[in-house]
Amino acid sequence: MPDAEVEGLLRTLAPQVLGAVVRRYGHFDTAEDAVQEALLAAALRWPKEGVPDSPRGWLVTVAARRLTDLLRSEQARRRREDEVAQWVLPEQWLAPAADRPASDSDDTLILLFMCCHPALTPAGQIALTLRAVGGLTTAEIARAFLVPEGTMTRRITRAKQSIQHSGIPFGMPKPEDRAARSAAVLHTLYLIFNEGYASTSGPALHRGELATEAIRLTRMVHRLLPDDTEVAGLLALMLLTDARRPARTGPDGELIPMAEQDRTRWNAAYIVEGVALISATLPKGSPGPYQIQAAIAAVHDEAPSAEATDWPQILALYGVLMGMSDNPVVALNHAVAVAMVRGARAGLDLLGDLAADDRIARDHRLHAVRAHLLEMAGERAAARSAYELAAGRTTSLPQQRYLNARAARLTD
Repeated sequence: MPDAEVEGLLRTLAPQVLGAVVRRYGHFDTAEDAVQEALLAAALRWPKEGVPDSPRGWLVTVAARRLTDLLRSEQARRRREDEVAQWVLPEQWLAPAADRPASDSDDTLILLFMCCHPALTPAGQIALTLRAVGGLTTAEIARAFLVPEGTMTRRITRAKQSIQHSGIPFGMPKPEDRAARSAAVLHTLYLIFNEGYASTSGPALHRGELATEAIRLTRMVHRLLPDDTEVAGLLALMLLTDARRPARTGPDGELIPMAEQDRTRWNAAYIVEGVALISATLPKGSPGPYQIQAAIAAVHDEAPSAEATDWPQILALYGVLMGMSDNPVVALNHAVAVAMVRGARAGLDLLGDLAADDRIARDHRLHAVRAHLLEMAGERAAARSAYELAAGRTTSLPQQRYLNARAARLTD
């Protein structure tokens, strides 16, 4: 099997193997080290020797053996009588076989729930999910979030320690806890996608590897929870949004707003898949916020041009979304929709209320929207000042260049 195919197979199997090993033996941190060594051994051997009949079982066996070595080494190092007395090596434990076929309590899904436990910080949830479930190295995650590798190592270590010390059992959450845990999983995947699609800092407008990974993980969750309408809604939202990514930047990496994008460059396959997902999901019952956002994205994507966008329908959908959440970003997008339907001044009036909201008052997006609406209203000097203020408050270099260019165009 070619190296690229082996790499893809290992990427798929990694969370399943880690989940199986943690389920049987515990010791999340040490188990992850053992699984990483098993994956490395497979990456070196399988391209030459061929993939075994049961690649998952092979990896679990190798990881379990390595885990035994690591635990023995830990015992010898610590020399603590009480710990040695309680220690049971993996081959002595009575538990279901770690390489048994996945059941309705799939190990990968359980691992994702564990990584997104509400006891962890959002930063810890994201880092641990990308490390344990996504299979990214610590260096790759650090590069994606533009932080030193040492910082990311500490962040991941703290998250692992929180899980280890909390005594969180490896299993599906209890029914009464599942809604909160599912919300944490979806929110984590949503944050990973957003950082990939619209990077908050750095020289690039987007980080394709993060957006792609978020879509891959959400597809996995959708396969495991096919009847969860919000999972389907989140996947549809990601596909419909990411479909525009090829047209969001110009030849030199400059930002191109949606109204000016070449829609022939949009990913048609993603649009078809996303529209089909949300069309099948919405009739199933009371839609959640991800489904509503996906419906809004579908209206944008199905419009043949910016001028043909059905803004009244988008405004109605934002009205529904506003009733579900007091998220200021939703309110900001609602103000844009109001301006497109009722005029720039109506949208600007709504921005006045948002300026008093500490959660978004200093965010560059609020000032960028104000600048755009002021420009629509013909107030060129005020628009220029707002563009300059927005440019000074974003840490994304492409956004800075775009906003400064808009301000320069309004210079008398």
